[in-house]
Amino acid sequence: MIVVHTTFPSCKQAEKAARLLVQQRLAACASVYPCKSFFFWEGRLQEEREFVLELKTQEWRYPALERAILKIHPYSLPQVFAFKVHRSAPAYRNWVKSCTGQRPAGSSAGRRNSR
Repeated sequence: MIVVHTTFPSCKQAEKAARLLVQQRLAACASVYPCKSFFFWEGRLQEEREFVLELKTQEWRYPALERAILKIHPYSLPQVFAFKVHRSAPAYRNWVKSCTGQRPAGSSAGRRNSR
């Protein structure tokens, strides 16, 4: 299981993305919460109120989830990254799997080469 993290400039945009990504079963759960971000952009220190979109999904779902986020995101360079969950309640992990589906047979997305 992984947690995917991105931010949006408005709560409305983050919530719209959350609904879409969960409806598409790319994520089992989405949480939206406000934050204040500080970052360099175009050579200047910026300070913006943003809304974090946190998505819980399976690791093999990441490529499709990232593509979907990048397709709908209003920023030219959105942050999109994932944290691997090392421990979780087994029932919650099973629920995430049940919501996001089984890896298609023959799919190697998310697998590592054993060379």
